[in-house]
Amino acid sequence: MAKVVTIRDVAKQAGVSPMTVSRVLNDRPDVSPTTRRHVQKIIDDLGYSPSAIARNLSRGRSNTIGVVSSALEFYGPSRTLVGIERQANELGLSLMVRLLHNPLESRGDRALDELVSNQVAGIIWAVAEIGDQREWLFENLDHDEMPVVFLNMKPRPDTSVVMVNNRLGGRLAAAHLLEQGYEKIGIITGPQDWWEAREREAGWQEILQDAGQGDLNKLTVHGDWTAASGHKSMIELLDREPNLEAVFVCNDSMALGALQAATVYGRSVPHDLAVVGFDDIPESAYFSPPLTTIRQDLLDVGCQAVSLLHHQLEAQRVDQSPTAEVAVIEPRLIVRQSSMQSAK
Repeated sequence: MAKVVTIRDVAKQAGVSPMTVSRVLNDRPDVSPTTRRHVQKIIDDLGYSPSAIARNLSRGRSNTIGVVSSALEFYGPSRTLVGIERQANELGLSLMVRLLHNPLESRGDRALDELVSNQVAGIIWAVAEIGDQREWLFENLDHDEMPVVFLNMKPRPDTSVVMVNNRLGGRLAAAHLLEQGYEKIGIITGPQDWWEAREREAGWQEILQDAGQGDLNKLTVHGDWTAASGHKSMIELLDREPNLEAVFVCNDSMALGALQAATVYGRSVPHDLAVVGFDDIPESAYFSPPLTTIRQDLLDVGCQAVSLLHHQLEAQRVDQSPTAEVAVIEPRLIVRQSSMQSAK
């Protein structure tokens, strides 16, 4: 069977991006005559024929959206993907999913090329904002031609974003522990190259500094979202500050490891040490003791992302420019035994 020629094949042969090939195919005016002739010659030489999906897209009837995700071994990304699937199904949209297995080493250009080559109508970029990984995307995506919704990143002009207010989550956790009468309140953060982790830590810092706390470096340890890192970080915190009274752990998986480490260290929770997590995974109510945590509605994050993208696609279909929107999901505190003075 002869190999089917794709947009990606044409782009590689022509030395341009798949997005440029798409512009030529759709007779967009923002392509120079020289580039248009060159790309068209490659199209003719390779015998490329747009797929049914591409033809539907040009007629405004494509119902396939692309999703780029990663870290599905963690609760947050996997739960968000479930929300995306549910809302897409509700709106009659099909999904084409690509995974980045190591976002720190892969910018996602291959995943992006594959989605553009398959003529998806729009993209949900559900990879966490890690380092400067997203700068490449903003340089290579034409948001007018290919609507994109980003998840959990710092809002920026003319960009559609769905985000959890992680800074508020950190503030809620720290304020709750202060209200319980604790003073020496540590933190186990996520990786510092994750924007979400930095935001949760910033919220914790703001509350404690407002309460008159001084240098917080001694009370800060960086984890990597895993239970093992929570265990290790809890031991490190207690070694640094034996009089530690409470700790905000920036996800529930690390909190599970921290609870076990406290027991190993001889600290009873909440009698000798209060613990607050983040996520409210289903199992957190069954930790020993049940875990106080910050709930973020990840299903809603996924649903909102699909809804924003759908709004942009509908605008395109009536020849309007898509309007960038920002949806902020507010977290809330779920109080259980692990942080309560009254449980002592």
